[in-house]
Amino acid sequence: MPWSLTVGYVAGTAVRIHATFALFLVWIWVTYYQRGGTEAAWEGVAFVSLLFLCVLLHEFGHIFAARRYGVKTPDVTLWPFGGIANLERIPEKPSEELVVAIAGPLVNVVIAAVLLLYLGATVDVASLTKIEDPAVSMVAKLAGANIFLVLFNMVPAFPMDGGRVLRALLAIKFGFARATEYAAGIGQGFAILFGLLGIITGNFMLVIIAVFVFLAASGEAGHAQLSSVARGTLVSDAMITRFQSLNTQSRVSDALDALIHSTQKEFPIVDGGEHLRGVLTRDAMIRALKDKGPDTPVLEVMETDIPTVPARAKLESALKCLTGPQSKPVVGVTDVQGRLVGFLTAENLGEMMLIQSARGDKAFGPWGRRPA
Repeated sequence: MPWSLTVGYVAGTAVRIHATFALFLVWIWVTYYQRGGTEAAWEGVAFVSLLFLCVLLHEFGHIFAARRYGVKTPDVTLWPFGGIANLERIPEKPSEELVVAIAGPLVNVVIAAVLLLYLGATVDVASLTKIEDPAVSMVAKLAGANIFLVLFNMVPAFPMDGGRVLRALLAIKFGFARATEYAAGIGQGFAILFGLLGIITGNFMLVIIAVFVFLAASGEAGHAQLSSVARGTLVSDAMITRFQSLNTQSRVSDALDALIHSTQKEFPIVDGGEHLRGVLTRDAMIRALKDKGPDTPVLEVMETDIPTVPARAKLESALKCLTGPQSKPVVGVTDVQGRLVGFLTAENLGEMMLIQSARGDKAFGPWGRRPA
């Protein structure tokens, strides 16, 4: 992920910290410094760091639960608003997603229980709610924070854990796509409430969380709809067949001419046998024109390692190449001789989804139930 630093690996999963998290810690330091000086500032940073260690353990609860069902997680990233585990796919059954979704909050339940046992009779309920009170011990603050994480994450606002639990339960009756639509709508409703509450109370972090929840819910709903459209559809049904390609002798000036006289944004580069060598995108074309000039060979500026799929393959296989962790702008489509006969982009799949939606077509979701 851009602007993130890999700090280590745990059981094959990369642990990353986004650059904005460092800025967040600086903001915490300044905020606590204004309240109580240097000692309070460092104590605030220490508390937030320990809290996000609990968040990281929460995410690994999801990760290890997902591995039980064969779902890999290449990385997990810590942001100022929490952690995001990058699961390669959604578990195939509602019951499996339910287990994966609930595993994270259960980790925080265990952490809170251990901390409360450590505190014993010295803790009271009031102290658990005073997370910003310097008189409250660090252990009590962490216990209270973990209880809050459980309660907050179980709010049925997709894409938080509570929203995923809600989707899993709804999917038993309505299927994956329709359940995601309902859960995403509820999540967006909660996001609006969070945003209004943040504005009224002046809580800037709550506003940020609200924006994230709203956008993530929209993105998840769109991806679920696209997955439903792709299921049971062949690549040949969705690929672009009328396109202009460039050859290995072409230069950037040739690509610019093709760009002006067509609506394409991506241009396949093929050799004499019509085999795909790479793809030149519009953005790469403009950068090459600015940095290297119009006579630059396209072979020097094209994007290589473009995946290809057979025309008779399932559209789901191509979708993973376009939307997965190692996504590419284009997926080439080949015939039985390996010659390029078409290609797919996220944009043309989105157009296909819009057409399917306008027609009222209902596709099978990844859990094998037809949406109602």
